[in-house]
Amino acid sequence: MAPTDRPEALSEHAFSPHDAALRAAAPHLARRRFLTVTATASALAFGTNLPVRGAYAVPVRDAARITDDPFTLGVASGDPLPDSVVLWTRLAPAPFEPDGGLGVQRVAVEWEVARDELFARVEQRGVAEAHPEYGHSVHVDVKGLAPGTEYHYRFRAGAWISPAGRTRTAPGPGEDTAALRLAAVACQAYHDGYYTVHRHLAEDDVDVVLHLGDYLYEYPVDAVGGARRYTGAGLPDVFARETTTLADYRMRYALYKSDPDLRAVHAAHPFVVTWDDHETENNYAGAVDENGSPPEQFLVRRAAAYRAYWENQPLRAAQLAQGPDALLYRRLHWGTLAQFDVLDTRQYRSDQAYGDRPHVPGPESDDPGRTITGDAQERWLIDGWRTSTALWNVTPQQVCFSQRKFDLGDPARVSMDAWDGYRASRDRVVAGARAAGVDNWLVLTGDVHVAYAFDIKEDFDDPGSRTVGTELTATSVTSGGDGTERPATWDTYLRANPHLRFYDGRRGYVRVGLGRSDARIDFRTVPAVTTPGAPVTTAASFVTEVGAPGLKPA
Repeated sequence: MAPTDRPEALSEHAFSPHDAALRAAAPHLARRRFLTVTATASALAFGTNLPVRGAYAVPVRDAARITDDPFTLGVASGDPLPDSVVLWTRLAPAPFEPDGGLGVQRVAVEWEVARDELFARVEQRGVAEAHPEYGHSVHVDVKGLAPGTEYHYRFRAGAWISPAGRTRTAPGPGEDTAALRLAAVACQAYHDGYYTVHRHLAEDDVDVVLHLGDYLYEYPVDAVGGARRYTGAGLPDVFARETTTLADYRMRYALYKSDPDLRAVHAAHPFVVTWDDHETENNYAGAVDENGSPPEQFLVRRAAAYRAYWENQPLRAAQLAQGPDALLYRRLHWGTLAQFDVLDTRQYRSDQAYGDRPHVPGPESDDPGRTITGDAQERWLIDGWRTSTALWNVTPQQVCFSQRKFDLGDPARVSMDAWDGYRASRDRVVAGARAAGVDNWLVLTGDVHVAYAFDIKEDFDDPGSRTVGTELTATSVTSGGDGTERPATWDTYLRANPHLRFYDGRRGYVRVGLGRSDARIDFRTVPAVTTPGAPVTTAASFVTEVGAPGLKPA
């Protein structure tokens, strides 16, 4: 999918280096009004760096002259619909260079989709353009596919052929699909270990993978790759700083996608992705960063981060950032079996109450005007439930939804960065689910680097109140290092939160089998990520039955 309807860009040579950095940050001003930067700087930051059309467009590079493999970052697919799926790649023969080694020229990239892995039965093929303005990424929204079907795909640039990927389309809209196997992952700090979890997930039999945020981290990565402890020349110095510019974020994605296990899991399964904070900056809330920077300054950084996120994920054009804004929340379906309401709890939230550290709830955090989703997304979610005809309503999102007391105090401290810090928001969402008649509600969460299983209660302070759904928290892929089966807080958390049914501190993923009578949940864990090759085991399994919310041991 090459962008075709953007305004023309101005000449690369018309601006100073400072202006060029602003210009690279984001496409246009959107609806933000910057108060402390000049109108000229604002226009430069948000009005340019778009694909040029017409006589002044940069020429198409002769792909035959690409001398090194441009497919170093692999391939991916995502957001499957009954008749289409997004195919992704990004050309980068020199992935650790700001331009990926391709300069400012466009590159024509061929793609093809087949029913078989040998590509003997090619169903569709075409040509897309990889634009330098989008980091030479390619997003092809392939339409006209058969529902509920497995496909294989690949790309070609000149003499170079990409690795092949496998994907699948969703079942037809009215199809009473019997089963769906999904996996949820989150939090994959490169510097905290190897992606062994992704290698095991690549080999697992699942239909789709949900990535719940913290795909990358903005923190510096040293020459030895942190816990990976590389020897020899090591990583370039460019990674030994925090990401703030578009070039920084692009190269950080290149570092992450240089990992063979991450490339393998993307090639094996279609992904549905959403972000949390670290794709931009730790614990940011809307236009507020953790350092108290002027909002207009942070929004330029956010624009760069959002732009790079789209460039490096299998997302449709609707999710392309417009300046510091991006419409990431969206709805997908899997026949009549499941509706997925993918949330964004970072972009629209009120600033954290009492700072972003654990705190006892109080008037500030419980102000009914505070929101974690923004009003429009909250209405969209609840309205979607009212019209849902799916058996399972699945909500992939970022931070813990259920109440999570950190101690046995009365009152106890809770996270101001999670839904506990936005209790009025949570109350409205729970009430909306109840009013919509959502009987089989499954919330999928990342962020906290441990695995949890919660019964979602109508009133978390009354253990005997009605259970209205299930929350599953995917532990991290690597973040936090190896972890341990029973963290130091294990006993306290279980005593303070009677609706918490499972707690494990190791790395891994959660696998869910949705069926017509129940859902089977398996928490898959590895004992270590600081050394590669650890085996995967199932730490615990649960069942939640259709029409009877609540977790039971399998």
